[in-house]
Order: sequence, then structure tokens, then C-alpha cells
Amino acid sequence: MSPFLKESILQLTQAEDVFLLEGIQSLWSGYGSIARYGLVNSKQAQVVVKHVQLPQQSHHPRGWNTGLSNERKKKSYQVETAWYESYASQCNDSRIPFCLGVKAREGEFVMVLEDLSSAGFPKRKQSVSLDEMKVCLSWLASFHATFLNTQPTGLWAIGTYWHLDTRPDELEVMDDLPLMAAASAIDQVLRDCPYQTLVHGDAKLANFCFSQDEKNVAAVDFQYVGGGCGVKDVAYFIGSCLEDEACRATEHELLNHYFNNLSDALGKKQPHIESNAVEQAWRELYPYAWADFHRFLKGWSPGHWKLNSYSEQMTQKVIQSLNKGA
Repeated sequence: MSPFLKESILQLTQAEDVFLLEGIQSLWSGYGSIARYGLVNSKQAQVVVKHVQLPQQSHHPRGWNTGLSNERKKKSYQVETAWYESYASQCNDSRIPFCLGVKAREGEFVMVLEDLSSAGFPKRKQSVSLDEMKVCLSWLASFHATFLNTQPTGLWAIGTYWHLDTRPDELEVMDDLPLMAAASAIDQVLRDCPYQTLVHGDAKLANFCFSQDEKNVAAVDFQYVGGGCGVKDVAYFIGSCLEDEACRATEHELLNHYFNNLSDALGKKQPHIESNAVEQAWRELYPYAWADFHRFLKGWSPGHWKLNSYSEQMTQKVIQSLNKGA
């Protein structure tokens, strides 16, 4: 444990001492680690600490070691810091870890977070039932309702880690020329939606922690939170859980569940907003959200399992619609 890391944890927790309990995971491309620490004489028995150390030279598992890639990752940790400092307190109905505080210096960030496992969310899942997916979609609906019409000051202007403006390298190497040509138009349609909220930006199954009874979840990892239409999170989440035939079979059921929950949440949080109008706009953008992520994957990892017939079908539907409009 580095002196800066130890000092940061002790200051933010008011503990007398700190010790490592277990490593949880390494951060992408060797940018640090997440670990669980025990505390001596503190209000908290243990905390989870995200310790970011920006390397001089990173190693990307797929070879994307460009300067732009490194700048994007650096900004993502600055965004996550801003999220916990300025926005997280508004998540009354969308459970996230409480942040005890953040310490930063040049090239290094320390985020001390509540241990969700100790707080009643000990389960992590690699596969889920439809009912468990609906719990996550309910979380997303509440999150999107809370932040509808919120300006993403200090966050990504456009959230999601695959946003076109941040991925020119991946676009350049695509061999799907029709999709490459349509990429800017797809992005613009999503930007032009009059109903913008904050999107989580990486709402995959791995970033949800389940309660013991699997009826509630908490979400983690807010590096790519920013502006956008909520259906981008929805499409990405569903794609993180299901393969193509299951996506087709459950699309209507899952979308209906999400939009029913969104309507209920807007009625409670922002009753002045017409939920039916939001739903209509976002439902129409569901294929565009799929196509947007499909574009990223085709450049970033052409052999990825998520490049399936369902996502291809959704993308072709969007391209045909854009061509008719043109």
C-alpha cells in the first residue's frame, strides 16, 4: 500500500489504521485496482477503494494504446470523481455506493466507497433470469427519471464509453462501409432527441450488485456517465445479458417493463414531464441505440460475440430508415 493511498483512506474514514482484505479486480489496461480494506476504529468496518494510477505507458488487451485512448481513460476517472462529488447524492431511489470521499494528485485518484457487499448487495451475476433483468431495468428507469433534463456539467457531454466523438480510431478501421457512412447520422439522431437525461454509460450486467433475495440492485462504475437518451443504457444492458434469439423473444416484454417503471418514476419525481412523450421518443430510438453500439464493436472488436444477427438486423433497419429519409 503506497503512502498516498494509506493516508487518503485514513483521512477519509477517520480510521486509526487500514489493512488490505482482498483485491477485487484490476482496472482496464493496467490503470490501477479496486480492493476491499478493513479499518481499525472507524464507523465503517470495511470499505472498497478504487485506486487509479495513470501509467506512463498503458497496455490495452486489444491493442488500442493511442494517445486518444489514454486521454479518454484519464478523463473517465475525472468524470467519476465529479459524479460522486456533485451528482451521486441525488440517487435516492437508484442505489449506488455511498462515497466517503475522493483524494487526487497528479496522475493518481483514490475513491473510498461503501462496501456494497456488507450493505446488503453481495451477489454478482454472470447470467440472469428475465425477472432479474427487470430489477436492473427498474434501476435504470429510476435513474433516468431522476436526471431527466439535467445538464451534465463536469461529466461527459455525451455519455457512454463508445460515443462516436471519442472513438475515431475504431471508426477508421471498420470494414462495414455503409455503417461507417451512417455513423454520424445515427449519433446525430440520438443527440437530437428532445428528452435527454444522464446515462450510466456502462450499464452492463457486471456493474450491478444484487441483494441476497435478488429483488434489488445497486450499480457501480460511473466513469462514463453523461448526457444522452436513456434507451442507450437499456439497449446496452439487454445486449450484455442476452444473445440474439433471446433478444428477439423478450424485446417487447423488457421494454414494456422499463417504460412502465419510467412512467411511474417520472410521475413521482418529475410530474410536469409528459411520460408518454418520453416513451414514444425513446422507443423510436431503441434501434438507433443498438446501431450506435454495433458501430463501435465492428471497429473495436470485429469478432465480438455481441455482433450477432439481432444487432445486425437492428442496424440495417436504421440504415434503411436513414437512407429513405435522405
